[in-house]
Amino acid sequence: MANIHSTAIVDPKAQLAESVSVGPYSIIGPDVVIGEGSTVGAHCVIEGHTTIGRDNRIYQFASLGGDPQDKKYAGEPTRLVIGDRNTIREFTTFNTGTVQDKGITQIGDDNWIMAYVHVAHDCLIGNHNVIANSVQFAGHVTVGNYTLIGGISGVHQFVRIGDFAMVGFQTRLSQDLPPFIQAAGNPAEAQNVHQEGPRRRGYVPERLSILKQMYRTLYRKGLTLEAAKAEIATLRGQHAEADADIDMMLSFLADATRGIVR
Repeated sequence: MANIHSTAIVDPKAQLAESVSVGPYSIIGPDVVIGEGSTVGAHCVIEGHTTIGRDNRIYQFASLGGDPQDKKYAGEPTRLVIGDRNTIREFTTFNTGTVQDKGITQIGDDNWIMAYVHVAHDCLIGNHNVIANSVQFAGHVTVGNYTLIGGISGVHQFVRIGDFAMVGFQTRLSQDLPPFIQAAGNPAEAQNVHQEGPRRRGYVPERLSILKQMYRTLYRKGLTLEAAKAEIATLRGQHAEADADIDMMLSFLADATRGIVR
C-alpha cells in the first residue's frame, strides 16, 4: 500500500505505486497515475488525466493537472505527463493540454523546477532543465534539454528554447532562443554563447570554439538569417562531435517561424 496520510483524499480509482507517499490534506483525483518512489507533499492537488513517473519529489501546495487556462477548452480529456526524477517545488501550477494542439502538456526527466513556476497548456519541456522561481510559460512553449531559465522570466506562447540555452533573470522572451545562446532583457537580446553548461557535459575546447563561431556568425557579423545559416553550414568538418551541434542549430533555425532573439 502507498503511504497516504490520514487527512489526504485519494480517489479509489487513482493508481499509486506501493512506494508512493502522499502528505497531509493533499487531494489526488481519479485519473491520476503516480510511479514508484514519488512523494507528494502536504496540501497538493493533483487532478485531471495526469501521469507522473518514478522518483519525483513534489513539494507542498503544488497544483498539477488542472484545466488549461484557455477559453476554448470545453472539458476534453487532455493530459499532463511528467517523467522521472523531477523536483517540483512549492506553488507550481502545471495545466493539461488542449485539443487545438496535441492535447498533452509534457515534462521530461531530471528537471529542477523551483517555486511558483507556471507551465501552461501544451508546453513540452525536455530533460535536465533548471527553471528558477516564478518563471511563467505561456501555452505551447517548447523547452529543450540542459537549459537554464532565470527567475521571474516570462515566455510568450509558441516560443521555443533550444538545448543549452540560458535565459537571464527577469527576461521577456517573445521569440525563439537558439541552442547554446545566452539572452537577457526586456525584450530579450542575445548576449553571448552559453559555454558553462556544455563544458559541464564534457565539451572539449575545440567543440566550444565551434559554438563561439556560430554565435559570432548569428549575432556579430551583421548577416541576414539566411546568410548566417549558410555560413554556419560551412563549419562542418572542423570537429567531429561539433557537427551534431551545427546540425542542431541549423534545424532549430529552419523552424523559427516566430523569428529568433536578435
